[in-house]
Amino acid sequence: MAKKFPLNPKHPERTCWGCDKYCSVNALQCGNGSGRTQHPSEMLGEDWYTWGDWGIDPNEQPETNT
Repeated sequence: MAKKFPLNPKHPERTCWGCDKYCSVNALQCGNGSGRTQHPSEMLGEDWYTWGDWGIDPNEQPETNT
């Protein structure tokens, strides 16, 4: 089962969001030679999940923004 995707993590810049591993920026496990995948909130803002069809129900997840 896939991990629940956090809507607004505290420090999204410390994690690669490209797969379900959520690796630290210093220890990417994918091994495909690419860089870190940004969290959508880094590119689109804190309300990123309200636009488009992400398949995420914000009522199912606890809010992680502090």
